[in-house]
Amino acid sequence: MNTSLTRITLTCLLLQLISSSALAVVTPNPPQLQAKGYVLMDFQSGAIIAEQNARAGLAPASLTKLMTAYVVGQEIKAGRLNWDDTVTVSENAWSAKFPDSSKMFIKPKDEITVANLMRGVIIQSGNDACVALAEHVAGSEGAFVALMNGWADKLDLQDTYFVNSHGLDSEGIQTSPTDMAKLMQSIINDVPGVYALYSEKVFKWNKITQYNRNKLLWDNSIDVDGGKTGYTSNAGYSLVSSAKEGKMRLISVVMGTPSKQSRISQSKSLLNYGFRFYDTKQVAKQGEVLSTVKVWKGDVSEIELGFAQDAYLTLPRSLTAGLDKSVVVNEPLIAPIAKGDVVGKVVWKSDDKTVASYPLVSNQAVEEGSWIGKLWDSLVLWVKSLLN
Repeated sequence: MNTSLTRITLTCLLLQLISSSALAVVTPNPPQLQAKGYVLMDFQSGAIIAEQNARAGLAPASLTKLMTAYVVGQEIKAGRLNWDDTVTVSENAWSAKFPDSSKMFIKPKDEITVANLMRGVIIQSGNDACVALAEHVAGSEGAFVALMNGWADKLDLQDTYFVNSHGLDSEGIQTSPTDMAKLMQSIINDVPGVYALYSEKVFKWNKITQYNRNKLLWDNSIDVDGGKTGYTSNAGYSLVSSAKEGKMRLISVVMGTPSKQSRISQSKSLLNYGFRFYDTKQVAKQGEVLSTVKVWKGDVSEIELGFAQDAYLTLPRSLTAGLDKSVVVNEPLIAPIAKGDVVGKVVWKSDDKTVASYPLVSNQAVEEGSWIGKLWDSLVLWVKSLLN
């Protein structure tokens, strides 16, 4: 089943809830940022809390390295690569090839573990380390970029296209704040061992100590535990960051701010806004039976429906009225039905306004029934259609 279908859709009608009589206190507007585009997303629900130009195609700069790290993480997860594998650096990955840009300072014939190169990518933002990993994984940087774009398609990153492994400005390369938030969400979910590296503040290689450029890691007033900076003269200053408060985790993306300091302050402002005025709650568990409905022409007469994953809602804290939940089934359900097939949706409303929805899936597989049973059900459905 397409994972994008399971991602909660928080509609713009949330903004209408602000003026509803159900609100005890007005939820303020998001902070005004000096950025080409930004987005604030809840990690659990995927809900978009605040955005501006969130789908604009922008230069990613070193945010590209999020996908480089994700692809390597997936290779490790699949068993095709190990953290302690040794990589021999080629001429193409020589740091001298990347003047006036961030690098790990590696040179040809250096032998470096995958783990250390990943630190070079994530902590030092090394363009040279990206090429070394790309060549080791796929044989060439071009072949690795094809893997990057393949994963972008799988993750439904609709505004993203990569042309290199490091993000230096090049014709055709682009992404959007929304896509970068979804990519960070996938890193945290799918390759947690990779995400853990984003919290490391310092890495030393070749007698050169470099510090993580995400300065929010040093800010004790907010629990940021990961993120990636990016900068080129074309892209401006960008930052993807993730922070926790209690059980809530948020992901912020600011792209194209005017300075290093502004990307930090604006990211913090977004995160604080989300934690202060919104809350995320689990409303259902994966596999939980929400409804049992009639199934036609099958080897069973009823089917259990539920969610393919845990379900979360992200709402303004000022929303005090109760939510109404309704189950909408695409009836009639006719066998065969595979486990996990989307057969409807669950909708939450407040004051008759849709707040959010999740796809409803089959908790079990249903095979076709006997020919006699199918014939009888066909007759019953025909009669019902006449009556309707």
